[in-house]
Amino acid sequence: METGIMTTHAPASEQEATAIVAQAAGRSERLRLVGGNTKAAFGRPPQDEATLASTGLTGITLYEPAEMVVGARAGTPLAEVEALLAERGQMLPFEPMDHRPLLGSSGAPTFGAVAAVNNSGPRRINAGAARDSLIGVRFVNGRGQAIKSGGRVMKNVTGLDLVKLMAGSWGTLGLLTEVTFKVLPVQERVVTLVLTGLDDAAAVEALSAALGSPFELTGAAHLPAGIGGAEARTLMRIEGFSKSVEYRLGELRRLLRRRGEATLVEGEDSAALWRAVRDATFLAEHRAAAVWRISTVPSRGPEVTAAVARARPARWFYDWGGGLIWLATEAGDDAGTVPVREAVRAAGGHATLVRAPETVRAAVPVFEPLPEPLMRLTAGIKAAHDPAGLFNPSRMYAGV
Repeated sequence: METGIMTTHAPASEQEATAIVAQAAGRSERLRLVGGNTKAAFGRPPQDEATLASTGLTGITLYEPAEMVVGARAGTPLAEVEALLAERGQMLPFEPMDHRPLLGSSGAPTFGAVAAVNNSGPRRINAGAARDSLIGVRFVNGRGQAIKSGGRVMKNVTGLDLVKLMAGSWGTLGLLTEVTFKVLPVQERVVTLVLTGLDDAAAVEALSAALGSPFELTGAAHLPAGIGGAEARTLMRIEGFSKSVEYRLGELRRLLRRRGEATLVEGEDSAALWRAVRDATFLAEHRAAAVWRISTVPSRGPEVTAAVARARPARWFYDWGGGLIWLATEAGDDAGTVPVREAVRAAGGHATLVRAPETVRAAVPVFEPLPEPLMRLTAGIKAAHDPAGLFNPSRMYAGV
């Protein structure tokens, strides 16, 4: 079909997708690969001649509750998979983010996109990233060839692990047509322990102490004052069988007693709080602000935010025990690129510009610039899978 001057392809089968890619390769036609297109505002402005969408590739292809594994075609709505799992008391362990509130987008998140962007939320500190649960993929490479890697079990890997390579590739290496994940049981009880009034450094110290204990947190976040409330709140989530949760809560309270009295949040209030952390909705309402996703050493998170704040006004909160920072700055002409990337470079880590006006995204590298050796390696992988450079040029690292 046609949308203005942009052709949109939505193949209904993997075979049809291979034919479309092969034809595009023959014409050197660059393709924008999308799922539900909920992340349309991420990356550099479009640099493609046509869109290749996975939305025609739908349906659950595998579900074995006893083996805790689920597979579906890439365009299957994520909500459909999650609803199926919920019926059997199971879930995707890595708590994928919904980008729509932050990016102001519409559409439906797709199952394949979860793998394509390695979409991982607060539970990553306990259950790992989406990449760690991904055990099988099918995709079409830049030559128009259908490739299968992995299968139904975690150890089903020989040679080059294309499953892990495709996770987080943002559609730059191929069009995912089917993905398979391991799943976990839903926990009997979920409780959030909340400390109030801590500054950033004290909060990260408390989170580090809790994460270093044997009491198994599945969420560790800090919301400074003004982020979702007047008081600063430090959040620790505990899940499991009720007796285990009760014991661990008591031990954590003893461990953290010098940090102040803790309160407990359960039920929908707890779930809503972690959805807001997962989806970064605390920063969504300031539409003119640029939003950065910063990964660094947890103990140096407050150092990064303090350095940025000295250079220009900013708001932020922490996830992953302080190792993930969501930070909003005035967009300006550069979205605060210099202070953000200087602070990250000094502390170690990387910063991704998740949201900014199109003019800024056209001028500023969206991903953290890679050192030359990694840039050569990245370019070589891209050339091996997509030799004509067809796929998602707006999502590539600058220089690749």
